[in-house]
Amino acid sequence: MDKINNDVENYINEFGTSENDLLEKLTRETAITQIHPRMLSGKYQGNLLGFIIKITGASNILEIGTYAGYSAICMAMALPENGTIITIEKNDEIEWLSHKYFNLSGLGNKIKSVTGDALNIIPNLNEEFDIVFIDGDKREYSEYYSIVFPKVKKGGIILADNVLWNNKIFSDPVSNDYMTKGIIEFNEKIRTDPRVEKIILPVRDGLMAIRKL
Repeated sequence: MDKINNDVENYINEFGTSENDLLEKLTRETAITQIHPRMLSGKYQGNLLGFIIKITGASNILEIGTYAGYSAICMAMALPENGTIITIEKNDEIEWLSHKYFNLSGLGNKIKSVTGDALNIIPNLNEEFDIVFIDGDKREYSEYYSIVFPKVKKGGIILADNVLWNNKIFSDPVSNDYMTKGIIEFNEKIRTDPRVEKIILPVRDGLMAIRKL
């Protein structure tokens, strides 16, 4: 099964838009310096995020969970000249890596990087967003959703990563598996929310696309 999945992923990547040199370097440096390099969005998801931005005409984006900055760069590349992305990361120990590549990308005018707890930062953002990308602490997905929803434009999109969570959502989580519990709670919250249209895309670890009605 893993070989089939790898073959499919390799095939999809081969036929997708090529990854530029900067993103290739970021992928390598993340693999060398970080304990969990799989947390990087990667070429396929990065292309998808950029594609969504372009076809929706989005110009104002919020990202919860910067990590190494790969997805933020992909989204910034897709934005129009006057577009901006605010990206929030709680872990200040990885800030050096994302900031290094934000500077190298030449997209610093489009990217506003904020370090801290998104749940404390978002209430103070006096902006309305076309797209919100949630990829932060899985235990807090439901809280992120509740706090950003009023700040999303009508017809705007919320994207949530890892909603299949390595298939752990298909069985009862152990008592202390708060990450899995957080994803299950979030998925159920979206499933029963009449204010939105929603669909799960089986991209990597599952991407939930939510459109505000």
